[in-house]
Amino acid sequence: MGENFETKLKEFKEYMTKMEYLNSATSVLSWDMMVGIPKKGKAYRSEVLGYLSGESYKLQTSDEMKVFIDYFKSQENLDDVTKAMVHNAEKNYNQTKKIPEDRYREYIVLASNSFAYWEEARAKSDFSIFKPYLEKIVEFMKEFVEYWGYEGNKYNTLLDFYEPGITVERLDKVFGELREGIVALLNKIKSSGIKIDASFFNKHYAKVDQEAFGIFMLDKIGYDFDAGKIDISTHPFTTTFDNKDVRITTRYDLNEFRGALFSSIHEGGHAIYEQDIPDELKGTGLATGVSMGIHESQSRFYENILGRSKEFWSYFYPEAQKRFEQFKEISLEDFYKAVNIVEPSLIRTEADELTYSLHVIIRYEIEKALFNGEVTVEELPKIWNEKYKEYLGIEPSNDAEGVLQDMHWSDGSFGYFPSYALGNLYGAQFLQKMLKDIPDYYKQIENGEFSQIHEWLKENIHKHGAAYEPSKLIRMVTGEELTAKYFIEYLNKKYSEIYKL
Repeated sequence: MGENFETKLKEFKEYMTKMEYLNSATSVLSWDMMVGIPKKGKAYRSEVLGYLSGESYKLQTSDEMKVFIDYFKSQENLDDVTKAMVHNAEKNYNQTKKIPEDRYREYIVLASNSFAYWEEARAKSDFSIFKPYLEKIVEFMKEFVEYWGYEGNKYNTLLDFYEPGITVERLDKVFGELREGIVALLNKIKSSGIKIDASFFNKHYAKVDQEAFGIFMLDKIGYDFDAGKIDISTHPFTTTFDNKDVRITTRYDLNEFRGALFSSIHEGGHAIYEQDIPDELKGTGLATGVSMGIHESQSRFYENILGRSKEFWSYFYPEAQKRFEQFKEISLEDFYKAVNIVEPSLIRTEADELTYSLHVIIRYEIEKALFNGEVTVEELPKIWNEKYKEYLGIEPSNDAEGVLQDMHWSDGSFGYFPSYALGNLYGAQFLQKMLKDIPDYYKQIENGEFSQIHEWLKENIHKHGAAYEPSKLIRMVTGEELTAKYFIEYLNKKYSEIYKL
């Protein structure tokens, strides 16, 4: 390819590095806005974020960027990383270039402000506070979809941001199989007559004790505290500034043990993925997870497949009993059953592993209807409540435990929710391959040995960053296309034992 090619590639990576620096600075300010900013500082911070996003827009859509894209597209025999780097740069260029700069900047300011009003609305359980901002966000996103264009369903364009290549048609089929499998198992559990007592989780648990135990567990499973930290926010999230600085947040409930713990493990799974991405991918635009579905496969693998397994608690429960007197008289078997209890709940982040995907399907159906003009923002609380009653047999009594529980819509993250359920499917499929490669997988967990599991995930998934699209990555790792069958088999095996089906 010659000296000119190498020089051009070096220049391209230097240009991409500028964008990464700018995005990192924006992420720091956004993280601070969600975890520590004084209330009066939010409006100005939104203006700053709007300005920085405008600068990022200029870099993404510059003539210089177009020259790089055109040059590398004309080259043959590019390696996988360079090919993915050019593909992603072109995709971002087209997505951003099609939106007028003034509209893009106005949208960013709105989204930054919108979060603060969502937070206030949630605290006061009053959808009307957030409604006017959400209406504007939705109108902006509908406008942007028209700029970007779409094939088939309008919602496909939004889905593609988070899970490249996925469509409404494909999701309807996969989610149909998933729903069918979950409902069949749920009906068996309901008919089993077995009741599990989890009331001991609803005692007083001091924040300092919850925090210390969460840190202890995160350290053991591989989250690097020298390259991250844990903070508190209204809604748990993970932010990556760089692979050496990946921060997570959680939310503590002093009268419920599971929420903070499992959200910490969940976010830890996201963070471990980002911490494992190699330095070689810096300056390529690929130093991040490939899709939200693959990202969720990591967080939900750690939270559920690993973190709710009997082997996991065989190791960690003695330590939990030392730290929390509330567990002194509770056996490991009863504790294990309680962390896997199946019962319909209103809050997605606190849902049991079996019914969780129904929460996602509700959001998927609402978003799909919203962007196809079948429902309005005004109707969302009513439709939300109706779907919860229909799917889970329970109805929210207020907006905070209903339509306001998630932060995603405040920043326009429409199309994101399906990735949570896709993550379950990817995770179970990865587990099948891991069990073949690590025959003593369960024994290692019982002994508190997580390094080989971590290394397997790093070598097969994390180290590739965003170099391979999800459909290719799942085939590379497992030799198969994505399927719902492994997750349904995993659920049936686990819950048949717990509920003696």
